[in-house]
Amino acid sequence: MSDQTKILVVDDEENIRFAVSNILTTNGYAVVSVSNGEDAFLELKKLSYDFVICDVRMPGMDGMELLRTLQHNRMETTVIMMSAYGNIDSAIEAIKAGAYDYIPKPFKPDELVLTVKKAEERLKLYRENLVLKKAIAHDYDFNSIIGKSEKILGVLNEIRRVSNYKTTVLITGESGTGKDLVAKAIHYNSDRKDRPFISINCGAIPESLLESELFGYAKGAFTGAYAAKQGLFETADTGTMFLDEIGDMPFNLQVKLLRAIEESRISRIGDIRSTAVDIRLIAATSKVLPEEVKKGTFRDDLFYRLNVFNIKLPPLRERREDIPLLSVHFMKKNAVNLAKPIKGFEDGVMDMFMGYPWYGNIRELENVIERACIMTEGELITAESIPDSIKTKKESGSPAAEGLSIRRAQAGLEAELIKKALQETGGNKTRASQILEISLRALMYKLKEYGIE
Repeated sequence: MSDQTKILVVDDEENIRFAVSNILTTNGYAVVSVSNGEDAFLELKKLSYDFVICDVRMPGMDGMELLRTLQHNRMETTVIMMSAYGNIDSAIEAIKAGAYDYIPKPFKPDELVLTVKKAEERLKLYRENLVLKKAIAHDYDFNSIIGKSEKILGVLNEIRRVSNYKTTVLITGESGTGKDLVAKAIHYNSDRKDRPFISINCGAIPESLLESELFGYAKGAFTGAYAAKQGLFETADTGTMFLDEIGDMPFNLQVKLLRAIEESRISRIGDIRSTAVDIRLIAATSKVLPEEVKKGTFRDDLFYRLNVFNIKLPPLRERREDIPLLSVHFMKKNAVNLAKPIKGFEDGVMDMFMGYPWYGNIRELENVIERACIMTEGELITAESIPDSIKTKKESGSPAAEGLSIRRAQAGLEAELIKKALQETGGNKTRASQILEISLRALMYKLKEYGIE
C-alpha cells in the first residue's frame, strides 16, 4: 500500500462504497472505505491518505463537517466530494470551503477515475513545489554567501538583523559583488520566505515598458490594451519585491515608486482606482546614489526612503582572504555541472588569483573558473587553462595604482569593458549593454562621457 496512491472513501450507502472502491482498486489505487465522518476522522488520524472521497450528506458528521474538522486539525489531504444532483449547491459550497472537486451521483467509472487522476497531477505539482521551495531556501540560506573575511561576516550579520523586519533595504556595491544573492538571502530567511520573490532589473527594460511591468494597466489604457494586466507589485503582494539597478530607473517613474512605497498602494496605468499591496521592498544599485542625486538624475526623497537600511557589499579585492574559498566552491560546482573529475588547483594558480585585481568581482571569478574547468582535462586546474589577462595583470599594475583616484580608476575600467563588449558584439550596442548588465540608455551616456565611437 505504501507505493500506491491511498484513497479513503466515505459514504453511508454500502453500495456506493463498494462501487467506488471497486472502480479505484481496478485502476491501481489502494482503497479503504468507512461509513461515516467520525470513522473517517479516526482513520485519518491513524494513517495518512492522499485523497478522501466523501459524500456531502451523511448522518452524524457529514462531509462539510469532516472537511472543517480536517482543516481545524491541519490534516493536509485532498478532499473530493460526492453529491446527488439535488445537492449540487452543497458540493459547490464545499469547494468554496476548501474541497478540491466534486463528483455528481450517479457517476460513470471514467468520470470518477478522471477526477482522481486530475487530483493526482495537482498533488504531484504541489509536492514538487514543496521540494523546490526547500531547495531554493537551502540555496539562499546564510551558508550560500561564502566567505570568512571580516567584511563579509559583517554583511551576514546585517542580513540576520534585518531579515524578519519589513524595513526597506538598499544594497550597494560594484557590479558582480552578489547583490541579488543578498536580496534572496534576506527574503528566504524572513517570515515571507513562502511568499513570492519578484525581481526586476530597472535598467534592462525600456523606459516605455517599465511602468506597465511594475504597475500593470487597465483595459483600454492605451492602444493594444485589450485586457487588464496585473503589474509586478501586485504579483509580489505579501512577498518581496527586488528592484535591481534602481539607479537606472527613469526619473519620471521615481515619483510613482515613491508614492507606492509610502502609501502601500499602487494604481494601474489608466485606472483611477488604487490597490493596496503588502510588500517588502529591497533595492540594489552599483551607482553611488548621493552623486546621482547631486546630478539631478535621482530623486533625493526616494533615495532617503530607500536608504533606511543600507548593506554595502565589499569588492572582491577588499576581501582577498575569501578568494580561495570562492574558487573551490566554483570549481566543485562546475565539476559537477560539467561531469568532470576536477578536484583542485595546480600549485601557482591560486597565487595568480590572489594577485589579480578582480574588477569584475565574484562574477568575473566565477566565469574564469567555469572557463578553466571546460579547458581542464585532468583532476587539477592548471595555469594553462587560465586566461593570459589573469596571469599578467597584477594589482600593482591596476589603474588605481597610477593615482589614488578611485573615480578615475573606475572610469578607466568602465571604458575598457565597454570597448571589449562592443568588440565582442561587432558594435551592437543593445547586445553590448546586455553583456555589461546596464541599460542601453546608460551605455549611450557612457559612450558620450568617455568619447568612445
